[in-house]
Amino acid sequence: MNDLGAGFGYLMKGQRWVAQHGRWFGFGLLPGLITLVVYAGALVGLGYGADDFVAWATPFADDWSSPWIGLLRTTLTAFVFVFGLFLAVITFTAVTLLVGQPFYESLSEEVERSEGGEVHESGLPLWRELWISARDSVRILVRVALFGIVLFACGFIPVVGQTVVPALGFCVSGYFLTQELTGVALQRRGMVLKDRLPLLRRRRLLVLGFGVPLVLSFLVPLVAVFLMPGAVAGATLLANDLVDADEGPAPGPDGAATTEQWAA
Repeated sequence: MNDLGAGFGYLMKGQRWVAQHGRWFGFGLLPGLITLVVYAGALVGLGYGADDFVAWATPFADDWSSPWIGLLRTTLTAFVFVFGLFLAVITFTAVTLLVGQPFYESLSEEVERSEGGEVHESGLPLWRELWISARDSVRILVRVALFGIVLFACGFIPVVGQTVVPALGFCVSGYFLTQELTGVALQRRGMVLKDRLPLLRRRRLLVLGFGVPLVLSFLVPLVAVFLMPGAVAGATLLANDLVDADEGPAPGPDGAATTEQWAA
């Protein structure tokens, strides 16, 4: 259980770091603001259109008597919106990291520099870094979508669907959110997704301690934007300590990852 507290500690360290480096905090806000505008529009559209979608998807209930038709469609509409919100929380980070790749790379490097550690560089051109980041993000999102479908279906189970399933949803979201955020620092070490997953699995409670509080805070409007710079800083500290405590991939002679480490 100590790892839960330690994971939360890394999140707080990251927020303190950006609070002490105001220029980098402002620098890291820009990608989140851009993504927020897009996602806010999408969620508003979902809020207006979810009931029409549910009515279209449940034609078999058109002849049901009141209150059963209303109860069914109201419940399904709520689940559709919650599912959309669940995906938004996860994909927000992926899209923000993709949009802000140059911003967060620089922020992560500055965290390492200020902490007196080695500043890692991938040695790859920006287009290649963006491709790797996008590819790994898609792979993570596929996993998230599969878990989301299962949890969505389990939401119809009485009692369990209203208690256990939401808690599991936050844990799943937090776990994958941490995978995304630590990817900024670990990718610069030459670690693609298949290298990062075993590293994080060995410290699941640490990962959850970092990610779950962040997911919960992201549910508050605008909070995600303001916490993203500190989340990247904290994830950098967490990732570097995990690699230092484990066997990481060996760098090439110029400090960059070898060709084999970057293979798909």
